[in-house]
Amino acid sequence: MCRWLAYSGSPVRLEDVVYKPDHSLIDQSLRARMGVETTNGDGFGMGWYTEDRHVPSIYRDIGPAWSNRNLRELAAAVSSGLFCAHIRASTGTPVQQTNCHPFRYRQWLWMHNGLINGYASVRRDLLLAVDPELFSGIEGTTDSELMFFLALSLGLEEDPPGAVERMVGLVERTARCHRIEYPVQMTIALSNGECLWAFRYSTERQSRSLFHSLDVQCLRDLHPDHELIQQASADARLVVSEPLGDLLEAWQEVPESSYTVVRRGGNEIRTFTPQSA
Repeated sequence: MCRWLAYSGSPVRLEDVVYKPDHSLIDQSLRARMGVETTNGDGFGMGWYTEDRHVPSIYRDIGPAWSNRNLRELAAAVSSGLFCAHIRASTGTPVQQTNCHPFRYRQWLWMHNGLINGYASVRRDLLLAVDPELFSGIEGTTDSELMFFLALSLGLEEDPPGAVERMVGLVERTARCHRIEYPVQMTIALSNGECLWAFRYSTERQSRSLFHSLDVQCLRDLHPDHELIQQASADARLVVSEPLGDLLEAWQEVPESSYTVVRRGGNEIRTFTPQSA
């Protein structure tokens, strides 16, 4: 599987979140604690928004994140108020740049941890369900990117949560035709540059881990001597595959079959229910 994080708040240098915490995403690329694999070295990527550019920038590569000097240089130079970062552990598709997350379409960024079980059996049927006008945008071979383009085909730009629910419903219906019992395992991060959505769901109801950070002012009161917390802006929010340090009280688990909506100044939790397309 994979590990990922998404940040929303006042602009910070990417390295402050991606590199500096005790159990940062870079540390997780070597020593993940809650993932299926301890090592996530099959590529990485970052996507970030800036005030002067509507379309997000992305940087992706196929090597391990822990040894990439260009990634370190970039993270130290770039500041953003909304960004995503992902480290990949392949579930069988090739290690190539077009298979690294995040995926981008216009102003949208998409990251995924999980898989479609029996993907080889359902891939053709699902590809045929992609809107023909969007099909040429698919560059790689992963189930993750295909899920993104299915959601785009099902109304993502008008109704992001509803489109993801319809996408999962379509995957589950297609998988049943192929007698696949538990097809969907996912945590997903999705953003349009203004809002961040993070989903946690699996057909089996045993989803991979996902957490969001608590209110910064509460954390400041609890940890007045913690430098990173004291420096964080009041509107800062993080959604992560696993906590970035040992302050477990700083994190709250996103419940099973739900999603969180993060906007500047706060977040809320809502129920996630797959729908008929």
